[in-house]
Amino acid sequence: MSESVELVWYGDDAPWYDHGPQHPLRPARVTLTRELIHAYGLIDGKRVLETPARDATDDELLLVHTERYVEATKRAGHGERGPWSEFGYGPGDNPIFPQMHEASARVAGASVAAADAVWSGRADHAFNPAGGLHHAMPERASGFCVYDDPAIAIRWLLAKGAERIAYVDVDVHHGDGPQAIFYDEPRVLTISLHQSGRTLFPGTGFVDEYGSGDARGTKVNVPVPPYTDDRAWLRAFRRIVPPLVEAWQPDVLVTQLGCDTHHTDPLAMLQLTTAAYREAAAELHALAHRSAGGRWLATGGGGYQWARVVPRAWTIAFAEMCDRELPDEIPQSWREAAATEGAPDVPRTLSEPAVPGPNSNPAVDAAVEDVERTIFGLRGL
Repeated sequence: MSESVELVWYGDDAPWYDHGPQHPLRPARVTLTRELIHAYGLIDGKRVLETPARDATDDELLLVHTERYVEATKRAGHGERGPWSEFGYGPGDNPIFPQMHEASARVAGASVAAADAVWSGRADHAFNPAGGLHHAMPERASGFCVYDDPAIAIRWLLAKGAERIAYVDVDVHHGDGPQAIFYDEPRVLTISLHQSGRTLFPGTGFVDEYGSGDARGTKVNVPVPPYTDDRAWLRAFRRIVPPLVEAWQPDVLVTQLGCDTHHTDPLAMLQLTTAAYREAAAELHALAHRSAGGRWLATGGGGYQWARVVPRAWTIAFAEMCDRELPDEIPQSWREAAATEGAPDVPRTLSEPAVPGPNSNPAVDAAVEDVERTIFGLRGL
């Protein structure tokens, strides 16, 4: 395959999307991902380019968010007093930080820039590692997320003439924002494979949340139990995602590649390793070509092992987009850069040992069968 690929860089000229030093969403996870991609030589300046992001315009933000919310975000981030808690801001998940609107608009703009690269044909695939803020709602911040950049990019694509979009979310947390935003939108298929809402934030994402009206059966959830490992997770992914996306035949495949499914992630309880990320990326790459004419827009997402896991997971995904095999040994220059950032226990290889687990997982199989029984019937599969 000879493909053109873009890494859309959030930008050194923008205020950082940074909730503060004690917050688990560390900006360094994005900068270290970019540095690892460069350390491996994936950006060749010809077939694989790095493109600067831009700020999303207010009109682009208003494709998803309300005017009240955008104005509240601007005012809160500039230190004005107001009833910001009604918009989800305050101590905890979404603390107010300086220039919050400007930083968040740049994240959203990066996803729009990636969408433009793919839709215009300038690139076959594009990746915004700063994006994937999938918990934000039209008028409320949630789960570390201010503006819902995947939903904004999808709405942008629909406005440009896309007739069908498939959104696949593999974050450990349910992709509740895009599901809610497109719940009655029949042109958007959303699939979220996540740890069950019975045991994890945001407490949603069950099989019976399958859309309304003409969109019935286009919202798909695969809730898996805690301690699901690579083998069971990949089995669930393969049984649900490819058949639905292939039948959908979207104009663009949009994916959220959260890697907080990792067995060491401090905020969740799945048991995945980088082997699952490699195989899932390969499946998504092939799926983009089989079903969407190769058009693949990827974003980052969750991931709270900011140095040990996130850069490896997203570099593996980007290398797959570039159709490149990487040496397993991580470049020493990157390991030194990560150590300079204060990263403890920097890994030496992209690969890692599997987490010991059972050969079968009846609870995961039961969840998959529930999806097949419910959704495949609604979709006529």
